[in-house]
Amino acid sequence: MSNAATATVSPSKILSFTPLQPFAAEVGPIDLRDPIDQAMADQIEAAMNKYAVLVFHDQKLTSDQQLDFTKWFGPFDLGRKKAVKIASRLGREEMADISNLDENGYVFDRNHRKVLSNMGTRLWHTDSSYQRPAAKFSLLACHATPPWGGETEFADMRAAYDALPPALKAEAEDRFAEHWVHHSRSTLGFEPTEEEVKAAMPPVTWPLIRTHSGSGRKLIYIGSHARRVIGLSLPEGRILLRDLLEHATQRQFVFQQKWRVGDMVMWDNRAVLHRGCRYDLSYPRDMRRSTVLDTASLNEREAPAEG
Repeated sequence: MSNAATATVSPSKILSFTPLQPFAAEVGPIDLRDPIDQAMADQIEAAMNKYAVLVFHDQKLTSDQQLDFTKWFGPFDLGRKKAVKIASRLGREEMADISNLDENGYVFDRNHRKVLSNMGTRLWHTDSSYQRPAAKFSLLACHATPPWGGETEFADMRAAYDALPPALKAEAEDRFAEHWVHHSRSTLGFEPTEEEVKAAMPPVTWPLIRTHSGSGRKLIYIGSHARRVIGLSLPEGRILLRDLLEHATQRQFVFQQKWRVGDMVMWDNRAVLHRGCRYDLSYPRDMRRSTVLDTASLNEREAPAEG
């Protein structure tokens, strides 16, 4: 008997969601080059609320096709493009080019500014936590893989909250972290230019412990964009953030996606952290991401004024 959960989305379509881990599942059969309808979008969103990471195999999509699918789940998020001028070879500003390739498809030198900036994606993070609204779903499509490395890892923040030691859970409750767009890369020594600092979005605050609107479960909301905890000294706050991150990224909470060309992974930024893994920078790694905003997060409380 199969462990795949099935859902009828139309008289001619049946999707299966086969668990890979408690918070990740493979989806099939589906060809995302074909238009979907509201029934299918509803079933995918329900599966996202249950799992948080969905893997679609054999999806060789153009930017337009990927965006046509993405827009079913919310308004597009431009992310860092609001703060940093980023040229794109992908033709649509809604697409984020998470690759080491120039506009002609050649591999950048390993010290090129774009390659160095992309090092920030190696840190555990959740997309666009530095803005309000933050990101809801992201979709990452694989167009080329290096000979080794380049996997993407996801960490389940709902399960991590459930397993928090009582003392750490009590310390994190009712506290807020400040998130800033340039903080993650600055920790690696990749400092923003003066122009990027001037154009940067102002920092925003989010509770360390949030409730996932799709499932009603509590979760830890942290990541590399979080630079301080409101109400604590900078060192004490950063130690708290580090302790939460060390707990939340233990192997029992992590799923690793080993990419093959044609894979697309969809994840819920409200429920998981993610990071890219090391790879040989002399080979192409061509990944293309689209993201939608979590408009419901506009109604969430912010940190009370300090002082």
